[in-house]
Amino acid sequence: MKLGDVLILSLALAFIIIGIHQALTVGITGSYTIFMMAVALLFWFQLRKTKRSEQTKKQEPIKKTKRKN
Repeated sequence: MKLGDVLILSLALAFIIIGIHQALTVGITGSYTIFMMAVALLFWFQLRKTKRSEQTKKQEPIKKTKRKN
């Protein structure tokens, strides 16, 4: 996991905690935007993760098997 991924996950967790606090004090309508920002960050993290795994699959060489004669 790279530094950018750690930062994105940390921000998402912070927004979730802030959203829960706002939901308890103000109400769910006041914290909706904060929860949506957390969800957007989680989607962004997942996108980065899948793109990185696709790139590593493309870079791996195809292994040749030896034939027995």
